[in-house]
Amino acid sequence: MTNILRIAIAALLLGAAIASPRAETPEEWVKLGARVHGGFGSFIPVGIRIGEDAMKRLDAKPRELSVVFYQGEGVPCPCSIDGVMLAIGASPGQGTARVAAEKSPPGTFAVVTIRPLKGGDGLKYTVPIAHLPKLGQINSTIQDPLARFHAVMALPDLFTVETLK
Repeated sequence: MTNILRIAIAALLLGAAIASPRAETPEEWVKLGARVHGGFGSFIPVGIRIGEDAMKRLDAKPRELSVVFYQGEGVPCPCSIDGVMLAIGASPGQGTARVAAEKSPPGTFAVVTIRPLKGGDGLKYTVPIAHLPKLGQINSTIQDPLARFHAVMALPDLFTVETLK
């Protein structure tokens, strides 16, 4: 499945998800992530963790933020954007979620920029490439999606955050 098709499907399913209550429990995140993405690997909770952090730091509600996702060289897919989209209520169809054509800088798994739709400072999240082996190990050794969610949520120093003016 191409990335564009995957994002389009995610956008359609996200519309339904936004109409319903926001996921709040790990079980709900796993169910929603698997429904939107077609499975629940370790990359999705990376995005959920980033999105939830941005919502708190920016004191935002769902659908008040936009995201641009830059994938690292050698990272197999931009799956983490699905988690970010779910967490912040962004959608390619609404013009609030985009996977950039350009790659993130060397040494990064991903760079994610999140900005308020109404303007003001945004945030830049950088996930180091050093996490890729651990995320791969989580996928290959942990079969239970809920256990994968918890394993990623427990990773220390998953990302750094900078303010964007």
